[in-house]
Amino acid sequence: MRPGVSLKPGTPIEEVEDPLEMVLVMTVEPVFGGQKFMLEMMDKVHSFLPFNISMLVDGGLGPSTIDVAASAGVHCIVAGSLVFGASDPAQVISLILRKSMADACPDD
Repeated sequence: MRPGVSLKPGTPIEEVEDPLEMVLVMTVEPVFGGQKFMLEMMDKVHSFLPFNISMLVDGGLGPSTIDVAASAGVHCIVAGSLVFGASDPAQVISLILRKSMADACPDD
């Protein structure tokens, strides 16, 4: 376990005095699965990059939004509805990992 903080879309970054070791930025409003990824939340991710901590995002993630999050400096994603709403969750996980790894390591 590591200490961290989670921010809902409406929570200003100024509310966080000490981000500890990691920050989870919610890219949708919590509790309601299947929402659209809020691109503007990447500004919050950028705000915490100087702290050199683990950045996570949760909400509305899929093949295209994972790339956006990774480009913004996110280290880890949470993919709930994408995986658990799929008819074949294992296939979705495999496709996401394959795409993300191919994008991260294009020469391998």
